[in-house]
Amino acid sequence: MAETEIEGVKLGSSKPMIATQEEMVENSVPIPYRDQCAHLLIPLNKCRVAEFYLPWKCENERHAYEKCEYELVMERMLQMQKIRELQDAKKKGTLPGSVLPAPANV
Repeated sequence: MAETEIEGVKLGSSKPMIATQEEMVENSVPIPYRDQCAHLLIPLNKCRVAEFYLPWKCENERHAYEKCEYELVMERMLQMQKIRELQDAKKKGTLPGSVLPAPANV
C-alpha cells in the first residue's frame, strides 16, 4: 500500500503487511478484514473453528488480534488529529511552531 500525504501528514500504517493476498484468499479472510492484522486473524479463525467457537477458548489469539486492531485505530486517530490541527492553524493564519503572529485584518 503506497503511503500518501495530506496536509503534510503521512497517511497509512507504520505496521508492515505480513499476510500475503494469497494467504488471505486461501484462509477465506473477508475483504474488510484484510489489513495489517490479518496475519493474526488467520490463526484466530482456525482456533475458533477447532474449538467450536467456545468463548473461553483462543483467548491469547483473540487478545493479540484485538490489540493489533486497537493500535491501528489509535494510529489513524493520531493522524486525523494532526490533520485537523494543521487545518485549524491554516484557518487562523498560523502554523504550529511559527514565531510570527497572524497578520492583522485591516
